[in-house]
Amino acid sequence: MAAKQPPPLMKKHSQTDLVSRLKTRKILGVGGEDDDGEVHRSKISQVLGNEIKFAVREPLGLRVWQLVSAVMFSGVAIMALAFPDQLYDAIFNEESVSSKIPIRLYGGALLSISLIMWNALYTAEKVIIRWTLLTEACYFAVQFLVTMVSLVESSRMATGAVLLLVSRVFFVLISIYYYYQVGRRPKKV
Repeated sequence: MAAKQPPPLMKKHSQTDLVSRLKTRKILGVGGEDDDGEVHRSKISQVLGNEIKFAVREPLGLRVWQLVSAVMFSGVAIMALAFPDQLYDAIFNEESVSSKIPIRLYGGALLSISLIMWNALYTAEKVIIRWTLLTEACYFAVQFLVTMVSLVESSRMATGAVLLLVSRVFFVLISIYYYYQVGRRPKKV
């Protein structure tokens, strides 16, 4: 008896068979909307996530503010390290300083913060940008309080110190504004 030949296999072309494609996509869990309302085109994009939702929608002027902050922190830090007498005189209108060490330590701390500001300027990560803005706002708030207490204790109102106080309130408001703007969730379109 001759061996019976099996019938030739017919391959199913799932690309042309619409019902088969829909069943396969339903089993994989792609093609439909998920809980966030996103439609995933493949299982890979569903597992890895959509990179668009991680992109930071930057508010207008954020990078300019970061650059201004980094330059300002660096400039004051270098002035405090190199010329502590002149920095103290510009703010408090007093010629002599009892010790230059605290002003130079202040300059070192500012230089450290300025390095963080320069690095945040080149990042696109939302968390890092928000933390640097919060650090900046806290620094300006503490500087405002310390300067205010110093002026009240000395009972003298120097023009430089008043300008410093006004600018610090302004800088705190700008930093907090950008902090909340970067943290806002983008609106679904």
